[in-house]
Amino acid sequence: MKFNPRARLDRSQVRNRGGGGTTSRGMGFPMPTGRGGGMPGGMVGGGGVGGIILLIVVLVVAAKCGAGLPGTSSGVSADAEGDILSECSTGADAEKEQECAILATVNSVQAYWAEALPEQAGMEYENSQWQNFRGSTSSGCGQASSSTGPFYCPADKQVYIDLTFFDAMLEEQLGATGGDFAEAYVVAHEYGHHVQDLVGTLGRYQSRETGPTSPSVRIELQADCYAGMWANAATTTTDENGEPFILELTDEDIAEAIDAATAVGDDRIQERSQGRVNPEQWTHGSAQERVDWFMTGYESGDMDECDTFSTDDL
Repeated sequence: MKFNPRARLDRSQVRNRGGGGTTSRGMGFPMPTGRGGGMPGGMVGGGGVGGIILLIVVLVVAAKCGAGLPGTSSGVSADAEGDILSECSTGADAEKEQECAILATVNSVQAYWAEALPEQAGMEYENSQWQNFRGSTSSGCGQASSSTGPFYCPADKQVYIDLTFFDAMLEEQLGATGGDFAEAYVVAHEYGHHVQDLVGTLGRYQSRETGPTSPSVRIELQADCYAGMWANAATTTTDENGEPFILELTDEDIAEAIDAATAVGDDRIQERSQGRVNPEQWTHGSAQERVDWFMTGYESGDMDECDTFSTDDL
């Protein structure tokens, strides 16, 4: 994955946040082990100790370009408070710093939907700000911590990502290989939930129900498909000056996204955390389903092909 050094980054699409709190009631990642989590719309779901935290609906990957954890520096200087994002201006910065890379991905994903949503759904896209937090924060869906994982909150229409998730959880606990495009997939998934919110899908299919064909699973798989749609157009999506944010995607990049999608499948998480698979507790879909729907979006670039609600063949 190679960013365009001439692309201009829009910092208005991100806000640095602090906060406090330990639980989330938004739409987010399935996480291994724990006592419970939030379901879409603030409904409470849960898993047993040693089971899956049944969170909500938002996966998506941004780009990690060479840097370490947030707050470290490898070419872009941080201000007195360690705010690297304040120095993210171009795609060249995205090649040096993880936070700048995530911002470039957010910019690219939103630029894509600003064109695709009017063309394919006949409605205007509204930007969703990335809330960059460390440790814990508050949201319109309640309190959240880094252990929540990335999530989308429909109450305030914002995406929340603590970047430590990628190393500490996605790679270490969930066993993904990681990489630039693995993170980009997570980001694109989360913004897929924002698209679902705009078109009314989230409000229409909110449910406490779990299981392999439940509304929760269908929502998550569609967000994966939307992430694939963005990936399909990533190298042709441009900033306001017509410069593409991303110059090159390779087969290895797509493999990173597939690996991440596999790692966050409900069956894989249950195997790692419980040693057994119980489809009746699924909220996000199996590893194979997540990969299949990402690839459906990637190969088609078509919202109609991402209709997970009119088929039982997930």
